[in-house]
Parts: sequence; C-alpha cells; structure tokens
Amino acid sequence: MDYHLAEASFITTLCFGFYNGVNMLDRLISLIGNENVKKIENINILLVGIGGVGGYAFETLIRSGIKNITIIDNDRIELSNLNRQIITNKNNIGNYKVEEAKKRALEINDNININALNMFLDNNTIKDIDITKFDYVIDACDTLKTKKLLIEICIKNNIKIISSMGTAKKLDATKLCITSLDKTSYDKLAKSLRKEIDKKIQKKVIVVSSTENCMKGNILGSTSYVPAASGILITNYIVNDILKN
Repeated sequence: MDYHLAEASFITTLCFGFYNGVNMLDRLISLIGNENVKKIENINILLVGIGGVGGYAFETLIRSGIKNITIIDNDRIELSNLNRQIITNKNNIGNYKVEEAKKRALEINDNININALNMFLDNNTIKDIDITKFDYVIDACDTLKTKKLLIEICIKNNIKIISSMGTAKKLDATKLCITSLDKTSYDKLAKSLRKEIDKKIQKKVIVVSSTENCMKGNILGSTSYVPAASGILITNYIVNDILKN
C-alpha cells in the first residue's frame, strides 16, 4: 500500500474510529464479545454525584461502552477537588461539575447520550426525574437524605441501585468491598444510613464500603485513590451484573 494511503487510512481510523466510538471498544469486544458490548451500550444509567467517587464511576462507564447516562450534581469545581476528582483541572475551577464531566466524556466518545442536570436532588426535584426509565441508579452523593430517597424509590420500583459509602479519612483502598448495606462495618456514613433505612430494605441495597477504621481528625481528609477505587468498583459491579443477565 502506498505510504500516504496507509497514513490516511490510519488517520481515518483514528478520527472516525476512536472519536466517533467505532473502534474504541475493540479491546473490550475481544474480551467479552460484540453481543455483550451491545448489552452494555443499551443500558440506561442515572448517576447522582459527580465528585471523587462519581467521577471515576462516570469515566470508567464511558470507557466501558455505556452510551446512555444521566448525571446529576449542582456543585462547582473547587481547588480542593483537584486531589481526587478526575473531572477537575486547574483550568476549570469554578465551573459546574456536570458541564465539565459531560465535556470530558464527549472528548472520549462523542457517540453517547449524556443528560447533564445541574440540580440538587431532594423530595421536590426528584419529581422531575422518571426513575423507572433507568436500568441502574448510582448513588455517589454525600447527602444522607438524598441517599435514603434514592434507595427507597429504587427498591419500591425494582430498580437496581448501588450506593457509595464513606471514603473520607481512609487510606487503604484494598479495604473497599461490594456488599449489602446491612453488612457494612467501620463506616460512619453507612451506620447513619442504616438508622434511616428499614432492616428488610438494607439487605437489598448494594453498596461499596470500606472496612478500614477512619483516621482521626475533624477534617474530612481524602486521598486520590480511595474514592477512585470506590468509583471503579461501582462500574465493576454494573458491568459484571449486565453480563450475567
């Protein structure tokens, strides 16, 4: 083949394959097969919270072939977010997280449907969301009332939900695990949530939680890797659950 034709072919593959999502999943297809990748592509996900945990869940879902995802968050990016939130950089401080997350995702794959909602989810705003259209709900928010709200609505409507528990004051990412809410330990956020959720429901709620004792101190210090690992475990759970069905 002529060198220039080969070069043009490579550039065409790069541009139309990677950026338009045609060839970016070749490695995943070789691992799980084209039909399974299509299953992943057809799943509809709601992600609430696009910070340390949610950002990495979002990133890995996009790179795993998810095409339909709604993200909800009303926070702006702050300087203190740079140590653990993948959507952040020194040039987007002050911008809304959902807008920056969507921009980053479309730079990875522009053949996806992202509904970015800059809002705080509570009893009033949840009415604007049709939970029943989602296959999975990811709770990666910090607000206890929102977590309870999402869990109760999902359980009532038989929607699969996975909820992230506390990652602050933790240093050992290997202590993270996927379990049910009733089986969590050494997790203050999970303990508070258990007080709000009926015991029968707790057994049905899948969470990512750490068994590590919290470090001492009043400030909610955080590493770059523990929230990241929690977000990646969320994607791990969803992808493998899709493949089992």
